[in-house]
Amino acid sequence: MIHRRTLLKTGAAAALGAPALSSLAQQAVTLKFHTFMSPTSNVWLAMHKPWMEKVEKESGGRIKFEGYPAMQLGGTPVQLYDQVKDGVVDVVWTLPGNTAGRFPRIEVFELPFMMSNAEATSKAYWEYVQTVAPDEFKDTQVLALQVHGPGVIHTVDKPVKSIADMRGLKLRAPTRQVTKLMGVLGATPVGMPLPQIPDALSKGTINGCVIPWEVVPSVKVNELTKFHAEFDPAGGSLYTTTFVMAMNKAKYNSLAPELKKVIDNNSGMATSAWLGKVQQGNDVPGRKTASDRGNIIYTVSAAEAQDFRRKSRTVEVEWVEDMNKKGFDGKKLLDTARGLIEKHTKTTKV
Repeated sequence: MIHRRTLLKTGAAAALGAPALSSLAQQAVTLKFHTFMSPTSNVWLAMHKPWMEKVEKESGGRIKFEGYPAMQLGGTPVQLYDQVKDGVVDVVWTLPGNTAGRFPRIEVFELPFMMSNAEATSKAYWEYVQTVAPDEFKDTQVLALQVHGPGVIHTVDKPVKSIADMRGLKLRAPTRQVTKLMGVLGATPVGMPLPQIPDALSKGTINGCVIPWEVVPSVKVNELTKFHAEFDPAGGSLYTTTFVMAMNKAKYNSLAPELKKVIDNNSGMATSAWLGKVQQGNDVPGRKTASDRGNIIYTVSAAEAQDFRRKSRTVEVEWVEDMNKKGFDGKKLLDTARGLIEKHTKTTKV
């Protein structure tokens, strides 16, 4: 009888404890993080992984990540935003510009010679979206918005020192505005996702590409091209590209309040600025992989860049007109973006 009573008591205690254990289990969550970046890239190793590790640590292990670089969960880079919107994955890091024209107002940051400092411009990008384009990414929970460092022209067998040298070159560009820029400067623009660059260079489908220094090693551009044209910071950057790190809205809303707070503490302007700073910081080692091979790096001076600036104003004018047609005040958006970049550049330590 004693033995039977003990078993009954033990069973009752277990039954009473089950809801508590179940509740704790429900509060723990595993999030799938998906991106097109290579697992050996600076972006994955120096930005994505540290961010995930920080969130895991601050959640006391109640948030876990499964990281999937290089599109390991399937699909194409163009589909990433819809994957997170539809709940196929939980978090993505991607280029809004992969889907041309879908996020038109943020393209202002990709216009020629808008920025020189990725940290400051990432802050401006975050503030711009919050204040004048809050519905641009309304289908997701936006965690961070950032840009990369100055864009650089990389070519296989012809150096670029002036606009005249651009003529006839088939150059890969990442987004609609940068594609337009390449065309205006005389090149034949070819749009394609980043992972396709090595194959296109190897086969001669393109004569070169425009990407920042930091991503050069991950797509072997230091090995597949010989000439590089960078722009003196005094004359501004030829271009940059916008990125978004977003979370599925339903998944975010399902989190326990204290776990939402952990995500919130690792989102926003500060996180955007950190991502931009880290990405541009990796331009230096990326550039070194090209110089160490004996590749020829030409720096377009501030004076020489004026020709590029004059020619590229067409892209800016067309963007403003396009915004006006869509019912927005294009000039006001452009002036707002410029003003925010100027403001944050003044207060950001280089």
